[in-house]
Amino acid sequence: MKSPLIVANWKSNKTLEEVKEWVEKYTEESSQNDKQIIICSSFTLLSDLKNLISHKNLKIEIGAQDLSAFDSGQYTGEVNAAQIKDFANYVIIGHSERRKNFNETNQILEQKVTMARNYDLEPIFCIQGNDTYIPSGVEIVTYEPFFAIGTGNPDTPENAEEIGGMIKKKGFRSFLYGGSVNSENVKNFTSMPSIDGVLIGKASLDPLEFSKTINAS
Repeated sequence: MKSPLIVANWKSNKTLEEVKEWVEKYTEESSQNDKQIIICSSFTLLSDLKNLISHKNLKIEIGAQDLSAFDSGQYTGEVNAAQIKDFANYVIIGHSERRKNFNETNQILEQKVTMARNYDLEPIFCIQGNDTYIPSGVEIVTYEPFFAIGTGNPDTPENAEEIGGMIKKKGFRSFLYGGSVNSENVKNFTSMPSIDGVLIGKASLDPLEFSKTINAS
């Protein structure tokens, strides 16, 4: 039996007080298991989230949702890979919301992957289909069809599996599915042979639902 990789993407949600409450409730509901769990939060929460998880002795790793395409220097407002590495070991790159809302091109995404690798951050690279460009240095690929993100209408497990099979044949280590994943449908995806885990958005914001989703996977 494979052990699924479960990644939470909180997107632009939660204040520090809300994170404290989330961790408390999750601690009460969680059970020890062999699943790898990663929470990707906003930059402002990374430090406190890391400390809270450590204090509660939770088996959770930390990831960022983005990083600068540049190193340190005169890039006002940017958060670079070296800064993120103080708190996290993973980073989401190429999410369709950033491609759409911030016009991130393949060139920018390639620069971000390079920066992540330069500072020993593991990219979780999002694609929208089998033909999406994937830069060198990526080992974890997440298929997130745009129509399924936040809509409550996930892709079919069969189609996700087909995409996953093609991606795995290209030599990538891990393939995840993302898009309207919850406790009711997660097993349909993680039971597929080519799907190694899931990227969870809305369902991860509720610690009880997130715990149920982990257990159901």
